[in-house]
Amino acid sequence: HGRASSVVVSGTPVARPWGQRLHLEKPAFGPSQVIDFELEMGAVVGQGNALGDAVPIGEAEGHIYGLCLLNDWSARDIQKWEYVPLGPFNGKNFASSLSPWIMPLEALQPFRCAAPAQDPEPLPYLREPQRATYSIHLEAHLTPAGSSSGFKISEANLNDLYWTFPQMLAHHTAGGCNLRAGDLLGSGTVSSEAGGLGSLLEMTRGGKQEIKLADGTVRKYLQDGDTLELRGVARAEGVPYELSLGSCSGTLQPARAYPAQV
Repeated sequence: HGRASSVVVSGTPVARPWGQRLHLEKPAFGPSQVIDFELEMGAVVGQGNALGDAVPIGEAEGHIYGLCLLNDWSARDIQKWEYVPLGPFNGKNFASSLSPWIMPLEALQPFRCAAPAQDPEPLPYLREPQRATYSIHLEAHLTPAGSSSGFKISEANLNDLYWTFPQMLAHHTAGGCNLRAGDLLGSGTVSSEAGGLGSLLEMTRGGKQEIKLADGTVRKYLQDGDTLELRGVARAEGVPYELSLGSCSGTLQPARAYPAQV
């Protein structure tokens, strides 16, 4: 669900959203009971394209200014009810949190690395002349409500992604959609083959099991007062320094009272 109005900077509180969901096998309207995070990165467009003009894959990376951390908050019960046949809508549009600065691709060049092989091979318009991505280590930390301590619950790397940002941009513009400077593309959930899962939906197998934090706290999904923080650091073998992408955090607040019917 594309929108810019509810993209917020790190530190902005996020209210539990209202929406339609399935309750006791019937549709109901109320606050979501299943709030999740998504460990993602965002690509910010630097150079746009004219309406009706596609960006060829060989030029796509040149249209990206830089990368940032992105938490695409998700109301899984609302999302589950609405996504067939309409796709995600109110389950995804209540907030997306960004880290407070954008790391230019130029600064990330020392951390450039090979992207995963693709099988089957994509269609020609998505075949990259030189398939590459960036080695950016990502982590998700959860601070339970009432606690002053955060606990790492996930780690992955941007280079675990199957699709690269240039492929995403080329596909997004393939039908002639025009992008503008400052537009944001989300990577989708970053999960590692080594076992770092980028959402509670994946960690809990759809809410069927709990995760246990180091202090004994258990969670299936986020509770009011929980703070979720994403961290990112570019690092690569042979590079004598690391480059921090900072932090992206948000605290889940209780649902607000719904306006009275007039």
